[in-house]
Amino acid sequence: MDAPTNPSARPYRSDFLREVEREVEGGEMVKMCMQCGVCAGSCPFGAHWEHSPQKLFMMIRAGKRDEVLGTDSMWMCTSCYNCVVRCPRKLPITTIMHGLASYAQRLGLAPKMQPTRDFSLAFYDNFRRTGRVNELKLTLWVYFRGGLVDGVKKAWSMRRVGLGMLKAGRLNPLEIFGGHEVQDRKGFEAMLAKAAQIEQRKAAQPKD
Repeated sequence: MDAPTNPSARPYRSDFLREVEREVEGGEMVKMCMQCGVCAGSCPFGAHWEHSPQKLFMMIRAGKRDEVLGTDSMWMCTSCYNCVVRCPRKLPITTIMHGLASYAQRLGLAPKMQPTRDFSLAFYDNFRRTGRVNELKLTLWVYFRGGLVDGVKKAWSMRRVGLGMLKAGRLNPLEIFGGHEVQDRKGFEAMLAKAAQIEQRKAAQPKD
């Protein structure tokens, strides 16, 4: 009778690593991680990550595709760049984290109801309409996304901040009816179209 296989002794599968290298910005650097853990120790949210960056990199190299793309760990990154500054290998960890999050979103595998993911989508939808962020509408979305009562409580707790923004001209109640737009609307639309064209071209490239 053959001895049972030890799962920990199974060889790494490189399919997912190659996929990340091909599809994720900075992904070609994942294999350079030496698993020192400095990134996790440097992250202000380190204790709250389901999987720290160096663990995600090891999971990628181990072929754990579903676990990596389905976690909310990448969405925890605040772009403070502590990890990048302190990484002995100078890996673009922040870039890779955002790249993994974007890739998971494109594939429809990103966790639903994840606050950072939801805010990112709302932020994009907000500025996509006019080319500039409508602070009032975005603030209202943040406050009232959990319901009317929750929104009123949040608004009341932040009333002093809101008043300060009103006085500074950073919050205009009239923007609920539309808001300001970029001056060069055609240029803005051309920029977005070019970005979409680049993404389509990348997607159409032959896969390894």
